[in-house]
Amino acid sequence: MRKALNILGVGPTHHMTEVGKDAYLREQWFNLVMGAEPDWDVLFTGYRACVDWPSAYYWRSLVVKYPEAKVLLTTRPAESWWTSFEATILKYILRGDDPNGFAQRLVAEQVFNGHPEDREQAIAIYNRNTEEVISTIASDRLLVHSVEDGWEPLCRWLNLPVPDVDYPHGNTTQDFNHLVNG
Repeated sequence: MRKALNILGVGPTHHMTEVGKDAYLREQWFNLVMGAEPDWDVLFTGYRACVDWPSAYYWRSLVVKYPEAKVLLTTRPAESWWTSFEATILKYILRGDDPNGFAQRLVAEQVFNGHPEDREQAIAIYNRNTEEVISTIASDRLLVHSVEDGWEPLCRWLNLPVPDVDYPHGNTTQDFNHLVNG
C-alpha cells in the first residue's frame, strides 16, 4: 500500500521501514510507545500519508488530530493475516534482538497484551480492530480495501486517475525477513 500511495502522488508515505532507517524518528516513536505525548506533526514531518506499523496502532488519535484525512483500512482474511504475521513480525519479536525493544513494546505488549504468539487472541484482536475502524469512521471518509482490489477502487476513492503501471506488490515475507536479517 505504501508503494501504491507513493505512485499515486499521495505520499511520501510513512511506514515502519522509515522508523528503522532514521535514528531520530525511531527515538521519537520509541518515546511515544513508552508513554510520551504524541507530537504527530514531528512524527510525520515530511510525510503526507501513513500506513502499517507503528502509525496504524494510533489510528484513534490520528483520526482526531487529522479530521479531514481519509482513512484507508486494508483488509485480508484473518487466517491469511495470521500466517503473514507469524512468519514475519512475530518471528522477529520472539527472536528478541530488537536493539531497544520497540517492536516488543508496541506490538507484543501493547497490541497483543504480552502474548503475540497466542493465535486465537491475535486473530480476535485483528478482527475486533477491523470492526472498530469500520464502525467508528464515517463511510464517506473510509475505504475498506484489499490489495487484491487493485487500482480502481483506491483511485476512485482518492479521485485520482488509474496509473498506467501494474499495482505494486511487495512487503512480502521474504522482503521482511531480508530487511530485518540484513
